[in-house]
Amino acid sequence: MTQKLIVIGAGMATGRMLETLVEQNAGYDITLFNAEPRGNYNRIMLSPVLSGEKTYAEIVTHDDDWYAQSGITCRFGEKVAQINTAAKTVTAENGDVLAYDKLVFGTGSTPFMIPLPGHDLEGVIAYRDLEDTQRMMDLGRGHKVVVIGGGLLGLEAAAGMAARGVDVTVVHIMGHLMERQLDEAAGYLLRRALIDKGITVKCAANSKEILGEGGKVKALLLDDGSELPCDLLVMAVGIRPNIKLAAEAGLAVGKGIHVDDQMLTSDADILAVGECVEHRGAIFGLVAPLYDQAKVAAQTLMGQDAAFVQKELSTKLKVTGCDLFSAGDFAEGETREDIVFRDPARGVYKRLVLENNVVVGAVFYGDTTDSNWFFGLIREKTDITDMRETLIFGPNMQGGAVDPLQAVAALPADAEICGCNGICKGQIVEAIEGGATTLADIRAGTKASGSCGTCTGLVEQVLAVTLGDDFVIPAAASVCGCTDLTHEDVRRLIKSQELKSQDAVWQQLAWTTPNGCHVCRPAINYYLIADWPLEYRDDPQSRFVNERNHANIQKDGTYSVVPRMWGGITTPDELRAIADAADKYNVPTVKVTGGQRIDLLGVRKEDLPSMWYDLNQAGMVSGHAYSKGLRTVKTCVGTDHCRFGTQDSTGLGIKLEKLLWGSWTPHKVKLGVSGCPRNCAEATCKDVGIICVDSGYEVSVAGAAGMDVRETELLAKVATEEEAIAVTTAYIQIYRENAKYLDRGYKWVAKVGLDWVKEQVVDDLENRAALVARFELSQSIYRTDPWAEHVEKAQTYQPLADLSLEAAE
Repeated sequence: MTQKLIVIGAGMATGRMLETLVEQNAGYDITLFNAEPRGNYNRIMLSPVLSGEKTYAEIVTHDDDWYAQSGITCRFGEKVAQINTAAKTVTAENGDVLAYDKLVFGTGSTPFMIPLPGHDLEGVIAYRDLEDTQRMMDLGRGHKVVVIGGGLLGLEAAAGMAARGVDVTVVHIMGHLMERQLDEAAGYLLRRALIDKGITVKCAANSKEILGEGGKVKALLLDDGSELPCDLLVMAVGIRPNIKLAAEAGLAVGKGIHVDDQMLTSDADILAVGECVEHRGAIFGLVAPLYDQAKVAAQTLMGQDAAFVQKELSTKLKVTGCDLFSAGDFAEGETREDIVFRDPARGVYKRLVLENNVVVGAVFYGDTTDSNWFFGLIREKTDITDMRETLIFGPNMQGGAVDPLQAVAALPADAEICGCNGICKGQIVEAIEGGATTLADIRAGTKASGSCGTCTGLVEQVLAVTLGDDFVIPAAASVCGCTDLTHEDVRRLIKSQELKSQDAVWQQLAWTTPNGCHVCRPAINYYLIADWPLEYRDDPQSRFVNERNHANIQKDGTYSVVPRMWGGITTPDELRAIADAADKYNVPTVKVTGGQRIDLLGVRKEDLPSMWYDLNQAGMVSGHAYSKGLRTVKTCVGTDHCRFGTQDSTGLGIKLEKLLWGSWTPHKVKLGVSGCPRNCAEATCKDVGIICVDSGYEVSVAGAAGMDVRETELLAKVATEEEAIAVTTAYIQIYRENAKYLDRGYKWVAKVGLDWVKEQVVDDLENRAALVARFELSQSIYRTDPWAEHVEKAQTYQPLADLSLEAAE
């Protein structure tokens, strides 16, 4: 008879355990409970979701189809109320009683909430799951948030909200940030980087009380008497293993649920994995040991011999875009010595702590390239006497010229390569020995480098070391599995062979599928639009859902509507039309965006054409808030009203937006025009930013303000408004013609070099004029309002049927 396995908690550890059981055909009848209304997702990647770099769908590790194909019964959004170990049953919160043969606890941890007065006010939250993330994502510019806790989680929350334009203050009780991972010097550099991103940081600050008004948080009171106003307060001060249910069931618990080396609890038929467990006095928060536990638990359930062994761990992180590494013990001591390297220009700090000619600790900030090699020295207690003088410079400085792959070859099998997924070198080598020969194979088989991508280079080096001459690190990835051609190859061939339709691309470039796939079709559609605007017609079915529907779909299936406001300027009539539309179509949320526009959120799909028609009648057009194209041109008031304004920044912004709107680009494009160097329009973190000065205009490009924060680089200084417009237009066109689809401007400029862009756009006046002419040719087709076009197709937006109606008798 098939044994029944019940798993409580759909976290990262239980997800990896279930994956192993399914792959090994363990034969259990599995039921999975989860308090959250969803399955397994990569909780580590919530921070990129918060900052807008990823969507929730992109961090899901096991979707509904996987559970269905694996035969797992899912009870998501349901808690287990009680466990009867004698009867071997669990009782769900709805009263259902289910029998089990084996039971696995994966209840994770709960965030610790400091019991300050006012901690139960509305607007005081932790940062633990998707709901917490959504609460923070719902905020916008003009809102204030206080984050208590200067550890990894608190700083990721702060950076994510700051990237969305929220005014964030971090309050940390210790003298420097991330004191468990960093020493004071590295903590100082991290604090400086956060301040540069507009985040206020208060260290050595003690919280006294959370102040409220009308039952909602309004400020944090510090013990020095100062108040920090806030609309939301996030506590990120640590976690505690969730042991309540296990303790009530009579299992042995301490700090966590006690488990032995086989991940068995005090009951031989109950196992536990993840953040809820305590093993030999230790509890766990990093993903690598959790995945080791998951593998051991799966083997135990299958009757195989396995044992969980705690390993010395290093911490390699990317916090708000800054690379950090720490390992071992870096506390000071009388018998200890330091070797320190600082490069202020690059923002690099490295510190090694030595004791008896052995490296016992390391802290790196800004450059973590050789961290695995140094971690190996710590773990192996290597005598460094002979390389002491050059030690801080890494493996390539030891004994003259060294093969750059030598450090990777020397790594032990259990050296962690991918921190996001807990994958060590040995697992990657096993995958290679099992037939994997490419980065894509490794990602598919192990998930290494499949999350944040930071370890991609290291994974490729493991491939190179293991395969030897049989492996060649690819210069560029192919567009997708339908072709071996890169994006650059395809762009070049579309031009040179004059391919003017998708069918021509599939045929002439030997696509292996009849009509491409969901990855390549949007890219090919864009390349054809950009290169042949007169001959090729946009294919809506080759666009993402938001671009097909000309509105952004929300998590509940409704849409948002954002009318364009030229240069951030509106009129009373336009505001009345927006208010009337909000009332007429029962819009639940009306929000001012960071791009100086108004967002109507919660619009039903079937209401979109009618709302568009009403807004069209008021003279408003689509704001393209959903498109890979021009989004906004943010401006300040310039000489119209500001006493510091040097030029008409508002007028220039309006001219640029009316010139550029409707154009399709490789990725979204945002502009800013500031009337003086005080930069109130935040132009220096836009794709194109213009700063007005007394002598004219400074045009800069390649900025960003998301997960990657980039300051713009100066492209040109010009004397007249006409020149500023021409340089901007030419830059947009050369980006349109040359960049890889879905590459933001800053990524493309990094590839081709700003000097090349200057040569084409600034120095070569004839080429600049040609670029402007080609842009205008394209705009003769695409400078149109899609809302007005789709009003005529209103029927296509109606539901096929109303399933809430009852059938007639």
